[in-house]
Amino acid sequence: MAVKPNNAALLALSAAVLRDRLASGAVSAVALAEACLARIAEIEPQVQAFAFLDGEHVLAQARALDLLRTKGMTLGPLHGLPVALKDVIDTKGTPTENGTLLDQGRVPTEDAFLVQRLKAAGAVIIGKTVSTELAFLHPGKTMNPHNAAHTPGGSSQGSAAAVAAGMVPLAVGTQTGGSIIRPAAYCGTVGFKPTFGLIPRTGVLTQSPTLDTMGVFARTVEDAALLAEVLAGYDAGDTATSLAAPPRLFDVAMSDRFLPPTFALIQPPQYDLADEDTKLALAELAEHLGEQCFAAALPSTFREAAEARERINFAEMAKCFYSYERRGWDHLSVETRDAMTKGKAVLARDYLAALDWRGILNGGLEEIFDRCDAILTPATPTAAPHGLGSTGSAIFNGLWTLCGTPAVTVPLFTADNGMPMGVQLVGRRGDDARLLRTARWLVNHIAAGE
Repeated sequence: MAVKPNNAALLALSAAVLRDRLASGAVSAVALAEACLARIAEIEPQVQAFAFLDGEHVLAQARALDLLRTKGMTLGPLHGLPVALKDVIDTKGTPTENGTLLDQGRVPTEDAFLVQRLKAAGAVIIGKTVSTELAFLHPGKTMNPHNAAHTPGGSSQGSAAAVAAGMVPLAVGTQTGGSIIRPAAYCGTVGFKPTFGLIPRTGVLTQSPTLDTMGVFARTVEDAALLAEVLAGYDAGDTATSLAAPPRLFDVAMSDRFLPPTFALIQPPQYDLADEDTKLALAELAEHLGEQCFAAALPSTFREAAEARERINFAEMAKCFYSYERRGWDHLSVETRDAMTKGKAVLARDYLAALDWRGILNGGLEEIFDRCDAILTPATPTAAPHGLGSTGSAIFNGLWTLCGTPAVTVPLFTADNGMPMGVQLVGRRGDDARLLRTARWLVNHIAAGE
């Protein structure tokens, strides 16, 4: 029988290490689940990351997984690992309320496609994390674990905060503008938004089919790769996915057999919104990388990307959220109503023209990606802003969501006020594994002081 380890020591381990210990029996799924639940009980009153949690259901899943191992059954790649899910992802038999009173008490009868994959991989679904209203801009109840007076970001605020606070090693979220990268940067975790269509969305709240992208939160790049690889794949119910074999994200991310990467330092449109902490951090990082980093400029067409992304987002939101408008327009926040009103005013001509921008922008990136392994750019204009009335700015994220390129943020810096700051790396579409490998190299390079 495995000896029950100290909870703090257990929760300090990476998901990749925990996976191996769970598979060997050195740690039981029940022990890890109990450690997570104890941490949640300790800190949830301050952080408020969860929209739904059933501890008994969590332990029942863990006990069933431990029984599988003792019987010598084949174990999944996430055997016994707790994963939290943003509360816009359907879970059979447990509430999925999409951050709105209009869905209060909603209990799906089927799991989302990605939840089916998680269960097949042996993950323990530990609960549903807070989303902003309908995964848009109106904040939920979650606080930033580093300072409750500062926003945790949005819309995947609960998932980012839960990982940052050590409640759970892994979490899943969504991004339509900056809802993975921004809260990850604000809360000091790794956030990975894969190539558009890499992770299926069937059974997930639809806000903007052209932009909605699944993503993951973890404490390390390799942990993010581990989770994303399990979720990636083809789903006949999601036309954005492909029949191509999913990439080997974890093995490639863990590989050390490659030449030191090269980075293109880019100042995105509206870079003047970045504060001095952000600009200084990027400049110091570029200087530290030396000849491995060169400055590059985006084509002038990128100045129109934010407007095109917003036009697509709002027009599709007006269509996809029409049922909420009919059921209770007055129960929706001002932020959501304003966006839907703007979306209804978008001409079909302008919407269709905006759809062309993904191809145009990616064409403009080819020359840059031919010269580097990853683009280096700010994750957010500032560290997490003071106050809880806003989820912060996604101006440096929406561009890459529109392009459909993979992006990852890593918490390399700390602002003068003590809040974490993320650095965003962007890769070529479909080159997710290379991007994660490059991000892991950068984290290790900085940690080693090389």
